[in-house]
Amino acid sequence: MLDFTSSLYLGFWHDSWSLRPWGQLTTGVPAALASPPGVQAVAASLARLQGCDRASLGPSTFHLFWDLFGMLASEGIAVYVDQGAYPIARWGTAHAALRGVLVRQFSHRDAGALQQMVVQSPGLRPVVVADGVCACCGSPLPIEAYLAAIRPGGGLLVLDDTQALGILGHSPGPEAPYGRGGGGTLRRRGVSGRDLILVCSLAKAFGAPLAALSGSRDLVERFEATGETRVHCSPPSAAAIHAAARALALNQARGDDLRRQLARRVRFFRERLAAAGLPGTGGLCPIQRLLPLPTAVARELHERLLASGVRTVLQPCSMGDTARITFVLTARHRADAIDRAVGVLAGLALALPWIQPQRG
Repeated sequence: MLDFTSSLYLGFWHDSWSLRPWGQLTTGVPAALASPPGVQAVAASLARLQGCDRASLGPSTFHLFWDLFGMLASEGIAVYVDQGAYPIARWGTAHAALRGVLVRQFSHRDAGALQQMVVQSPGLRPVVVADGVCACCGSPLPIEAYLAAIRPGGGLLVLDDTQALGILGHSPGPEAPYGRGGGGTLRRRGVSGRDLILVCSLAKAFGAPLAALSGSRDLVERFEATGETRVHCSPPSAAAIHAAARALALNQARGDDLRRQLARRVRFFRERLAAAGLPGTGGLCPIQRLLPLPTAVARELHERLLASGVRTVLQPCSMGDTARITFVLTARHRADAIDRAVGVLAGLALALPWIQPQRG
């Protein structure tokens, strides 16, 4: 089976034998009372990588978004959500809405629409929620334009940077298409400020099942002092913390080589797709999608691919009754496996009347 569903972009697999041993999987103490061993070192390393003052670890991005918007809800804010924001971030904003906060949505990457909404709510501190890199279209966010819209009102820009962490970095160029270091969107764009907050899962590129909230020192300290899930939920396990520590070490030692390998695999996939006359979207993002198809056709194609030994992701679209076939690329994929998968896809596409390869 050729599997194109894993989001372990750098190919980090943390076998049990590869991790440092631990005395207890969990301490039984919530994070509000005590930090598990190793948490502070991992959080400090991650904050340095991202270009932030401080980071706080949690079991998942859901826990972090829930606590963040619970904290901000009492501060006279209005929340503006980019239409392309990942669902888990939206669940966090729903927590704020339940507490009476104004929550509005604006068109994806439309800084002009955001500006208009901010002007319409004077006196409320604007908090914008968006993805650093859109998982759907692969486009970077117009961060500078968003900041220009909210900084006069003392606003905050909250970025779900999960897709960028471990992939994007500073000093991009021909030898480093994604950039170097893997620190994420802020490193790639060269921006910083106390009005920027990052929420990231480490379960993608770094392969560690935990998450981090990063930002200014005072904001992170306030977050840790007020977080509700830090009182009522367990912190990350020792295994997850050790996996994160190993991932950060591997990233420092081999990350740039793996990012170059990943870029080569994504480019090869796109070249083979274009040669087969099957247009797709995604740019250099590891998540590559075919153009939308009628849902029934996309489902049939997905099932035929699976029967032919190619595992892909079937994703519904927001536009009508349509869906997409998605391939997720990692540094572990071999060129011959990609070539075979596209060959199977091209052969199946010819048998479906709704899909007409485009030659040109």
